[in-house]
Amino acid sequence: MSRLKEKYVNTIAPALREELSINNVMKTPKLEKIVISVGAGEEGKDNKLIANMADTISLISGQKAIVTIAKKSVAGFKAREGAPSGIKVTLRGENMYNFLDKLVSIALPRVKDFRGVPRRGFDGRGNYNFGLDEQLMFPEVSYDSIMKTHGMNIAIITNTEDDKEAFTLLEKLGMPFAKGKK
Repeated sequence: MSRLKEKYVNTIAPALREELSINNVMKTPKLEKIVISVGAGEEGKDNKLIANMADTISLISGQKAIVTIAKKSVAGFKAREGAPSGIKVTLRGENMYNFLDKLVSIALPRVKDFRGVPRRGFDGRGNYNFGLDEQLMFPEVSYDSIMKTHGMNIAIITNTEDDKEAFTLLEKLGMPFAKGKK
């Protein structure tokens, strides 16, 4: 069992039930999945660059990333049907907790002038989204192995429908939220 999952099961879940006055154990807020995605943009035309981006995301997440394909042609975005449009990986279970632990304890503290992730990233259904500017904050990624720096979007999906419960869960899991109001 990963370090963060063990902490969740032994200390965080009971504290959440007490703090949020939840009687049913099954109603305790928990993580369902984490989705890491990267839009290809102009890089979608270069297959070597797409492969390098997919390898980088696979290295960061510990799970093989898939290349998403455009379903329709959209002239305004210069997207052609069947062309690569992005990369994504969905983490569940042990990989999800390992990635979140690495993100919170290693990667985010390495960001220069980091003041916390924004509090306004909740979607009204208990899920949290935020973006990272580059992949170099992760210790697995070496500067020499990447062809071009790129950002990524991270979506943390919880089983709760309430943003306040999701915020409390993520805060207890160690997510460094920015100081101030929501």
